[in-house]
Amino acid sequence: MKAAVFVEKGRIVLEDKPIPDVGPLDALIRITTTTICGTDIHILKGEYPVEKGLTIGHEPVGIIEKLGSAVQGFKEGQRVIAGAITPSGYSNACMCGCSSQDGPFTKHGFKVAGGWRFGNTIDGAQAEYLLVPDAMANLSAVPDHLDDEQVLMCPDIMSTGFAGAERGGVKIGDMVVVFAQGPIGLCATAGARLMGASRIFAVDGIDGRLEMARSMGATDLINFKQCDPVEEIMRLTDGRGVDVAIEALGTQLTFESALRVLRPGGTLSSLGVYSQDLKIPLDAFGAGLSDTMIVNSLCPGGKERMRRLMGVVASGGVDTRALVTHHYKLDDIENAYDLFGHQRDGVLKVAITP
Repeated sequence: MKAAVFVEKGRIVLEDKPIPDVGPLDALIRITTTTICGTDIHILKGEYPVEKGLTIGHEPVGIIEKLGSAVQGFKEGQRVIAGAITPSGYSNACMCGCSSQDGPFTKHGFKVAGGWRFGNTIDGAQAEYLLVPDAMANLSAVPDHLDDEQVLMCPDIMSTGFAGAERGGVKIGDMVVVFAQGPIGLCATAGARLMGASRIFAVDGIDGRLEMARSMGATDLINFKQCDPVEEIMRLTDGRGVDVAIEALGTQLTFESALRVLRPGGTLSSLGVYSQDLKIPLDAFGAGLSDTMIVNSLCPGGKERMRRLMGVVASGGVDTRALVTHHYKLDDIENAYDLFGHQRDGVLKVAITP
């Protein structure tokens, strides 16, 4: 089969690999649509460590090609998705209610979220076939009336964005800001709206993304190239600050800005993948006395999470198809990486089809 493989820093290339063997609890799915994630770009740049020769990608939509002998509740030929996070369902992390962390604690001396296995610790989804471990815990059937692009964001982007609002504890009537309106930030904006926020400030430097944020539920659009977003948010909230600030980029500047616009006792919900150490400014943190809460999250996975997200899509609660701005064949994935990695031509997400 063809697969996009990490070769070395700066190189992900298309290679031939064997189709995986199927164990008793596994499922082999034939990929029909997948995509490239910002985390894959961190891998490409060498900012997140993976083994050489690993197939990259963690957002699969496909059809069950073969089921392991012990797998029940699914059938070959069924359309399915699997989350980027593939918990076993029986680990200590799962039993503690934190299934996203189900897996090894460190890798190459780097503390990692082990529940993320596709394209991290095992071969991933940017290929013609994908082996899904613990299939009964991770496969979720796609309703017949939903097409691939309607559910393509569920495995990671929508689950992550919604988790930002959920972990931030957004309540009815809250004021929320989302820093960075890339795909995850846009889904965080939609998640905050669904959870009842009455005012959502969307911050970005690209007008097209800000307009997309409006369609996802943002009430106030702030272009950081035209004003200081911290000053503007404090002005618009009459000096009160927001209840929840969601950071969806992964930089010191956006993290610090999110901290500075919180009301006393507010929550900073961090979604960004950081490539260097963060610093917490003394004044913005109130010298540690401000009752501020800082939380982070890895996108929840597993079949129930996927079922819930597809339920939101099916009910019309959110439509993420507009996030898919470009389409490429798997044969041309190296060019897709070049486009996505350099953020050209207004790209948000790329649909990859074998």
